[in-house]
Amino acid sequence: MTDHVFIAGPASWNRIALLDRLPEPVPHMQFALGDWETVGGTSAGKALGLAGLGRRAVLHTLLGSDEAGERVRALLTAAGVELIATDGGRTERHLNLMTPAGERVSLYLATPDDRDDDPPREVVDAMTDAAAIVLDLAPLSRRLIPSARVTGRPIWTDIHDYDGEADFHRPFIEAADAIFMNADRIGDDPLPFMERCIEGGASLVVCTLGAEGAVAVDERMSRHHVAAEPVEVLDTNGAGDAFMAGVLDATLAGSPLPDALRAGARHAASVLTTRHLHPNLDALLGA
Repeated sequence: MTDHVFIAGPASWNRIALLDRLPEPVPHMQFALGDWETVGGTSAGKALGLAGLGRRAVLHTLLGSDEAGERVRALLTAAGVELIATDGGRTERHLNLMTPAGERVSLYLATPDDRDDDPPREVVDAMTDAAAIVLDLAPLSRRLIPSARVTGRPIWTDIHDYDGEADFHRPFIEAADAIFMNADRIGDDPLPFMERCIEGGASLVVCTLGAEGAVAVDERMSRHHVAAEPVEVLDTNGAGDAFMAGVLDATLAGSPLPDALRAGARHAASVLTTRHLHPNLDALLGA
């Protein structure tokens, strides 16, 4: 076994438009506060975070041979991420409408073709050798669940704003040792759902709470809370991915859960100060 982390899921090329408020659903004109292009995708964010922390990160994703795909490949590689990119025909592209408060509407301009093939040998080998496997929400990752479970390596997943009902998320929840989420759609109190996940076999469930930090439930049903690090926020994009990357890296280094949560909060704070998924992209794309 090596010390690398295997991540499977989306990487994209995004144009961000910063608005003072999200558009109302009526015809109108609105001026942007600014706009820029950058690497996107929840799995790209985690891979960038782990690489930035000095941990070897192997990212399996779908990319096209188009200009957007070449940009994503070049930037992720330059930032230290190792890629296993399957041909998706075209690269995922988004137009993200953002507000300074972190509200977002994502318009998908292009999505890759998912051909439902068996995983390449190098993907299976990378999972088998990994210290941990991260499976993000995507058909590509969902097909890897049986192979990931066979390895016996710890599986981490991020179910984002899960509402407690959507069927697509359930195989990830059932397979995962560690589950990360946010509280946007789970109801007033995420703890009952988190505890049900522990009862179902998970050893760790973490829910991020924005400016209020995060709450975690461990395998003994003990609750832990970590405060958000004080920082002047430039952009909230990718903060949740950075938090999970920080917790995972610290956990693999042997830190107890309270320390790992604090490491996640520190790493998330570093991403809040950049308009890219990770500060390492600032030098490559411009701050």
